[in-house]
Amino acid sequence: MVEDQQRERPDPQPVHPVMPFHCATSRWSMRNRLARRDRARYRDGRSGGRAGMGEDGAGTNGGEGGTSGEDLRRRRILWLALGLAAFLVVQSIANVESTVEDMAKLGVIESRTHVWTWQLTSVVVWLALMPLLGWLVARVRPPRFSWPVTILLHALATVPVSLVHVVAMVALRKLAYAAGGEGYDFGPWPMTLLYEYRKDVASYLLAVLFLAFAQWLLARPAPAAAPQRDMLLVADGSVTHHVPPDTIESASAAGNYVEIVWSGRALLHRATLAALAERLGPDFVRIHRGRIVRRAAVRSIETDKSGDFTVTLESGATLRGSRRYRGGL
Repeated sequence: MVEDQQRERPDPQPVHPVMPFHCATSRWSMRNRLARRDRARYRDGRSGGRAGMGEDGAGTNGGEGGTSGEDLRRRRILWLALGLAAFLVVQSIANVESTVEDMAKLGVIESRTHVWTWQLTSVVVWLALMPLLGWLVARVRPPRFSWPVTILLHALATVPVSLVHVVAMVALRKLAYAAGGEGYDFGPWPMTLLYEYRKDVASYLLAVLFLAFAQWLLARPAPAAAPQRDMLLVADGSVTHHVPPDTIESASAAGNYVEIVWSGRALLHRATLAALAERLGPDFVRIHRGRIVRRAAVRSIETDKSGDFTVTLESGATLRGSRRYRGGL
């Protein structure tokens, strides 16, 4: 807690700002230090005024390093396509091998080329039907329809979808066989259609489940990017320090520079105290025309009879403040 104490002093003396211990260097050493800093910045091609005073110095660009929603959507589409392709490859191999084996058990010898033609023509037609099925999934679904109505409508849709699938599949097979100088016989239509319909119901269900999942996944918003911590960039010769404002304890004017006390060390920053105070925002308060402190770092305030005061910070450092700025604390 911040405690205000009024002390009676017998002979109040004019109060002069007292620089903290780490600032109490001789004028000659300070001048040499600043001169060395300027030479280092000139040599490294840095401009001291660019070291984090504008918005660009607050940290990295939020949109540049993160993943945009469009990038995430494209990646999701790619993974869905790869997953579908992998499923179709595995299913096709399994179907072809089981068909060849079943036909061999029945004493029917059929070439793998023909069986693969049957499988691939079926897959091609189902892929061509995916946009139509996607349209159905997007429109025939809860809450637009109740679950019983949704299930009924999709059950009814299996009939025309299966019919289109069989007709297109047979047409492709006839073309493929004709290209090889052969003819394709679908067999008796009523019984073969019923046989294909039973298989198409299972395929329709798998397609609807996949498309429903894909639409749900693509509709999900991109996860919010973690907020980036604000940083003050302070050039120190060939080194640029990234200083979190909430670790700065105080800052004092030092000629054309500002001395920033940060995590137990002092850094010289090429800026004016007014510009730095504006950059750091309302979390910092001016206690003297040449000094600002972070509000949360103040541990106690000791006020003199004259109205001037002494601030004790969390590190134990004490700074003198002017009565003109007492109301800000």
